[in-house]
Amino acid sequence: MPVHIAITRRVRPGYEAEFERSLREFLRASFEHSAVIGAHMLVPLPGSDSREYGILRSFRNHEEREAFYASPLFREWERRAVQMTDGEPEYRQLHGLEAWFRSPAAPPPRWKMAVVTFAGVYPLTSLLPRLFARLLPAWHPLLLNIVVTGLIVAALTWAIMPVLTRILRGWLMPRKRTSP
Repeated sequence: MPVHIAITRRVRPGYEAEFERSLREFLRASFEHSAVIGAHMLVPLPGSDSREYGILRSFRNHEEREAFYASPLFREWERRAVQMTDGEPEYRQLHGLEAWFRSPAAPPPRWKMAVVTFAGVYPLTSLLPRLFARLLPAWHPLLLNIVVTGLIVAALTWAIMPVLTRILRGWLMPRKRTSP
């Protein structure tokens, strides 16, 4: 199962351009590492006074994530980055909805996430309980409910939500229009 990590760093004043250039080089080089299956760089909005930069990085699994963070490539990046940043980087593994709706830009509005989640949950919660009640009528209702709920969660996590968010990406995260 893919692992998604959000990393944020606060860049020292005056190092923004150097950090951004170095981060781009590091991202390009990191794609040569077989563990990395995706990465996005997050930069402060132009004109803002924020110095917080981020990376959304995806790995094939936990083992490959650990291998990447133990690699000479990553250790060299850490050595360079610490000279241009204040404090420690913040690492956060993304779970559930935030992983389904991850984006290099701001996340979609909550109402859109709710609509897509409803579109994934409703058919499963409407069909699976009835189907399994017919297939396994002798099962205790509590046991049947536990099995069906587990199947719904698994289907949403590994099949339904990844497909829905891919199909609806343009609606969830529309690109900004440029003026003519």
